[in-house]
Amino acid sequence: MKKIFCLLFVLLPLGAQAYPIELEKQLNGAEVSASTQEIDHNMAALMLYNYGQSEAECSAVFRNGPEAPRTRRTLLAPGASNNMTVKFTRSVIRLRISLTCGLK
Repeated sequence: MKKIFCLLFVLLPLGAQAYPIELEKQLNGAEVSASTQEIDHNMAALMLYNYGQSEAECSAVFRNGPEAPRTRRTLLAPGASNNMTVKFTRSVIRLRISLTCGLK
């Protein structure tokens, strides 16, 4: 029993590999919902859903420390959803996302 407990205790840090994601939103009148998701140690996603009655044009800038920022753009129809994914070459320690949306 002690061996099993020690094995589980040693493997515990391997399961907690999450990194913090900071999301800054500037919606400019668009009714858009945004949520973040960690996919892997070097990948993340931003899920968008347009609750409004008109199209929303969104742009997201993903920043991971010293790497060059990655920009993703999308046009969301009313009631539509979209995923913006990004993959970095290095492991993410902290991810900062700046989301800017506006009415089309």
